[in-house]
Parts: sequence; structure tokens; C-alpha cells
Amino acid sequence: MRKSTIEGFTLIKLVVVVALLGLLIVTLIPRVIHLTEKAQQVNIESTANDFANAILLAQSQWIAEGRPHDGTHNLVDYNGHDLILTAEDKPNKVRAGYPIALAPNDDILSVNDCVDIWNNILQLPPRLTSNIDDLNGPDSDSYKYFVSLQGTRPSYFCVYFLKETLNRVSEVYATPVDINVGLNFTYQPAIGSVEMTINKR
Repeated sequence: MRKSTIEGFTLIKLVVVVALLGLLIVTLIPRVIHLTEKAQQVNIESTANDFANAILLAQSQWIAEGRPHDGTHNLVDYNGHDLILTAEDKPNKVRAGYPIALAPNDDILSVNDCVDIWNNILQLPPRLTSNIDDLNGPDSDSYKYFVSLQGTRPSYFCVYFLKETLNRVSEVYATPVDINVGLNFTYQPAIGSVEMTINKR
């Protein structure tokens, strides 16, 4: 009669396997984190470029149409929506023709205007909110960006933050107070400027 034997793991073999798995995990985790950060950076760069191009297209369309004006505001029909554009104000260094609102509101940029501009100049815009509670609510996964209004008149500007890069305290998103938080880009209608900020975490 033939006997078959099954050799089990010895303690040394088990220690070697665990050590190899630990080494593999230690090597892979930084790479995965790096890939995640790289993907987030590509996301914000792509969105900021699309946003900047849309702002320039709206201004170019306004110029090409002969700088339409309704008697009070510069405006352009952009993708089926009337965009209110900035009016030139040399003393305050405001340039003409950049989107500032969707509806007339005496040309003062508000956070609602930041949301309206985002939703009406981008093709298929990622979901955005200006209310930090939305990022902590039951529908939080559907939001990709958070916007806040910063600066002083006439140099108010919108700051669009990639949600995944915002600070969290006890798993709750905290309202960012400046552009030194996460990955973001700013839009300043007074001069038509779109600038990206990559903050290292």
C-alpha cells in the first residue's frame, strides 16, 4: 500500500510568506496613493481648462456679435442662456465681456452666480454645491465640487474645490476658508482670470 504525505507549512515558511506580503503591501500603498493624487490633479486640471475655454468662448462670442448690450448690461446668448457679462470699469480695473451672472443683479458677483456660471458654461458639468451641508448629507456622493465666494468688491472671485481634496474633521467636510486648501481653481470675472492651485497634502 502506498502512503501519500502532505507537507504542511512550517513556522519558518509562514513567517517568510507573511514578510513577503508585508513587503509587497508597503511597496504598493505609496504607489496607489500617488496614483490617486495624480488622478485628482488631472481631474482639476481638465475641469479648470474646460472652464477657462468656456469663459473665453463666451467673451469671443460677445465680441463677434458686436458686443450686445441691453441698455444696462453686456450680455450674450450662450448655449441658450443669457449670460450677463462684466462692463468695463477702468478705475477699478474691470475688463468687459466676462460672465458674471445669469440674471441681472447689479453686477455684484454672488456665490449663486458662481454656481449659475458653472452650470451654464460647461458641457455636462460635474455636480457642484455652495452648501457644505450637501457634502455631509445623504446625497453627498453625487457632488464632485464645492464652490465659495472670496475676495472684496470689485475683485470677488469664485473658488471651485475638488470635493475629495477638502479637509475633513471626524469624517465631516469643513468649509474651506481660502485657496490654500485642497485642489482648486479660481475664477475672477473682473479680469477674466482662471487660475489653478495645487496644494500638497
